[in-house]
Amino acid sequence: MCDKLDIQLNEIPDWNCCGASIGYAEGGELPRLAVNARNLALAEQHLPGQDMVSGCPACWLASRETADRLNASGNLMAETNEALKEAGLNLKGSVKPRHMVEVLVEDIGFADMKQAVVKPLQGLKIAGYVGCQTNRPFGIAGESFENPQYLDRMIEAVGAEPVTGYDQKVTCCGGALAFSEPEKAQQQIRSIVESAYDHGAEMIATPCQLCQANVEIYQSEINKKQGTRFACQWCITRQLMSVAYGGSAKQAGLDGHVIQPKRLQDIGAVESRLFALTYMDGRAL
Repeated sequence: MCDKLDIQLNEIPDWNCCGASIGYAEGGELPRLAVNARNLALAEQHLPGQDMVSGCPACWLASRETADRLNASGNLMAETNEALKEAGLNLKGSVKPRHMVEVLVEDIGFADMKQAVVKPLQGLKIAGYVGCQTNRPFGIAGESFENPQYLDRMIEAVGAEPVTGYDQKVTCCGGALAFSEPEKAQQQIRSIVESAYDHGAEMIATPCQLCQANVEIYQSEINKKQGTRFACQWCITRQLMSVAYGGSAKQAGLDGHVIQPKRLQDIGAVESRLFALTYMDGRAL
């Protein structure tokens, strides 16, 4: 996807985990902020002038919160830098943490996303599940918190049809409650899947890997407990774009799903020979 859209990604040297849920539950405020500030400081040091982009909503939330809070509080910044000093780092606060969706929507734009398509996903009806973490508290510039439209527009850009009226698009999948409160999480998951089926979706697309994993993995558990027959296919938004941009099913990571996304795999299985003929002279026909 990034190759086709001319986005260059540069990995932060020696980056570390954001702390995710455990950072809020047990880690304490300053350690949680310092863990994320370390990544920001490494980006400042090794990749100056570049935004720090994550494809994971949890990582984005953690780093965005850290940057916002430290830049707003001289005391917190000083305390965090005292901790970072032990690692030979000092955070100035110049790095902007962003989610990949922000880059796609705000920097690339829907028209250019559509322009890069060589295998339109025509005939594929998709429920766009935004979830909660890419929507609150920060969200995408100019979008509604209750009914954001950017994911539906991204689905349209790759030639697929977004389902309208999907009433679960911004609800929580349960997240880590899948482990600690499975009954509550599975009720959330059931609602997400049932609404997609009710609105005629063939699959669900989401920008969040945790949502995709939760809902895909626990459908079989819900089937056992509640006598349902759920087998709803899921994918990450970037997988849709990868296939639409000419990538194979393997390049899009479609071979690693618990519930195989068959329709998308079939489109991705159209090998690149046709597109090699189309593009062998460097021009699109």
